[in-house]
Amino acid sequence: MKRLVAVTGCPTGIAHTFMAAEALQQAAKQHGVSLKVETRGATGVENRLTEEEIQEAHAVIISADVDVEEERFAGKPVVRVPLGEAIKKANDVIERALAQSPREAEARPTPKKEESKEAQRSGPYRHLMNGVSFMIPLVVAGGLMIALSFVFGIKAFEQKGTLAAALMDIGGGTAFALMVPVLSGYIAYSIADKAGLAPGLIGGMLASKLGAGFLGGIVAGFLAGYVAQGIKTWLPLPKALERLKPIVIIPFLSSLIVGLLMIYVIGAPIKNIMTAMTAWLQSLGTANAVWLGLVLGAMMAFDMGGPVNKAAYTFSVGLLGSQVYGPMAATMAAGMVPPLGLWLATLIAKSKFSEEEREAGKAAGILGLSFITEGAIPFAAADPIRVIPSLMIGSAVTGALSMVWGCALRAPHGGVFVLAIPHAVERLGYYVLAIAIGTVVTALLVTWLKRKPTEQGGNENGSQNSDQTR
Repeated sequence: MKRLVAVTGCPTGIAHTFMAAEALQQAAKQHGVSLKVETRGATGVENRLTEEEIQEAHAVIISADVDVEEERFAGKPVVRVPLGEAIKKANDVIERALAQSPREAEARPTPKKEESKEAQRSGPYRHLMNGVSFMIPLVVAGGLMIALSFVFGIKAFEQKGTLAAALMDIGGGTAFALMVPVLSGYIAYSIADKAGLAPGLIGGMLASKLGAGFLGGIVAGFLAGYVAQGIKTWLPLPKALERLKPIVIIPFLSSLIVGLLMIYVIGAPIKNIMTAMTAWLQSLGTANAVWLGLVLGAMMAFDMGGPVNKAAYTFSVGLLGSQVYGPMAATMAAGMVPPLGLWLATLIAKSKFSEEEREAGKAAGILGLSFITEGAIPFAAADPIRVIPSLMIGSAVTGALSMVWGCALRAPHGGVFVLAIPHAVERLGYYVLAIAIGTVVTALLVTWLKRKPTEQGGNENGSQNSDQTR
């Protein structure tokens, strides 16, 4: 029996990571192939591959937007696919892995050399998402701490020595203070491994101190990573000094270069951009608020946890550190709507869904309440041409209404469970109404456009039976 190994991982590490792993395992079982999947999710690395398992594997499947320590797979044929493809086309991925030739792979020096042009172009995105994956736990923990401090009153934290003040210090003064340095540090780590961590953290801290915000952190992270990688690769040293290179020379020189550039060249312009953007967001008129909400909402539903979804989420999360809370409210509400809308659709139009889809609808409802947009993926994969536009319209409506009604959210995750925290959401009634309206719009559009199960099998416009997506 042929053996395969795989690694899956997404920045949030909540749904896509494990959905891809499950889809690949089911496809491998159908092909009679042994497959072990290492997952890199919110709780860290699980089911880690051993050196022996990697050596015995016929090929390696990598479906991840985060660092997966690819150097482990040198000399092995590697198949790289986006997470969405691993979830929707797992059978094709397994077949591609089985078709690989080990003899051809042995001639390739490292996995980096065998990357396609498409994979190389996606490199900066992977580095960014690696930083985001390490930043998100800090943002979520900090945001919830801040939200809890509001239980005692919106300004209760101003009274020193109180529990509210302690919660605000933990969340805002500490967790949020680490947000940008960690983002920057782990972008640099993804590029240059350990050599990039010190200059990345330092550059990110300087970005925070200079007021350059998350944009400055992103720039500092890429700068630190490429500077450290450049020194590591291109600075020749006498053999006696080579051992000091990773411990002393690279951290010192890269931190010096990044630090001076941030202070004297980069920091001030990016601070001006952040200040202008923050001022614009805080002074949005109704028309601009509508457009921003529409765009953020549609992005959240477009690929349901993919690159576009995460771009909208990262943008909104980054603004929390600048005390801009409107986009975060629109983003979370819009992200809840796709699975909630599909759940409602399975209730009001049962005849248009198979028994299996109706059961999946119940799970989608729970995931939607928890702000896990990925709950809509099985439905979108089965009938993308009808379902995805319906989801995008419903989410866009919710995002626009949330912005127009002035809703604000201080916690970056949690779904309906955050709504119970006093003062975590401004204009709570309108916020719930925006989510409800978007849910209804989505459900009505899906039920109007969707065909009955017997009609879907013969559809040539992109529909597929639900068995093909598993």
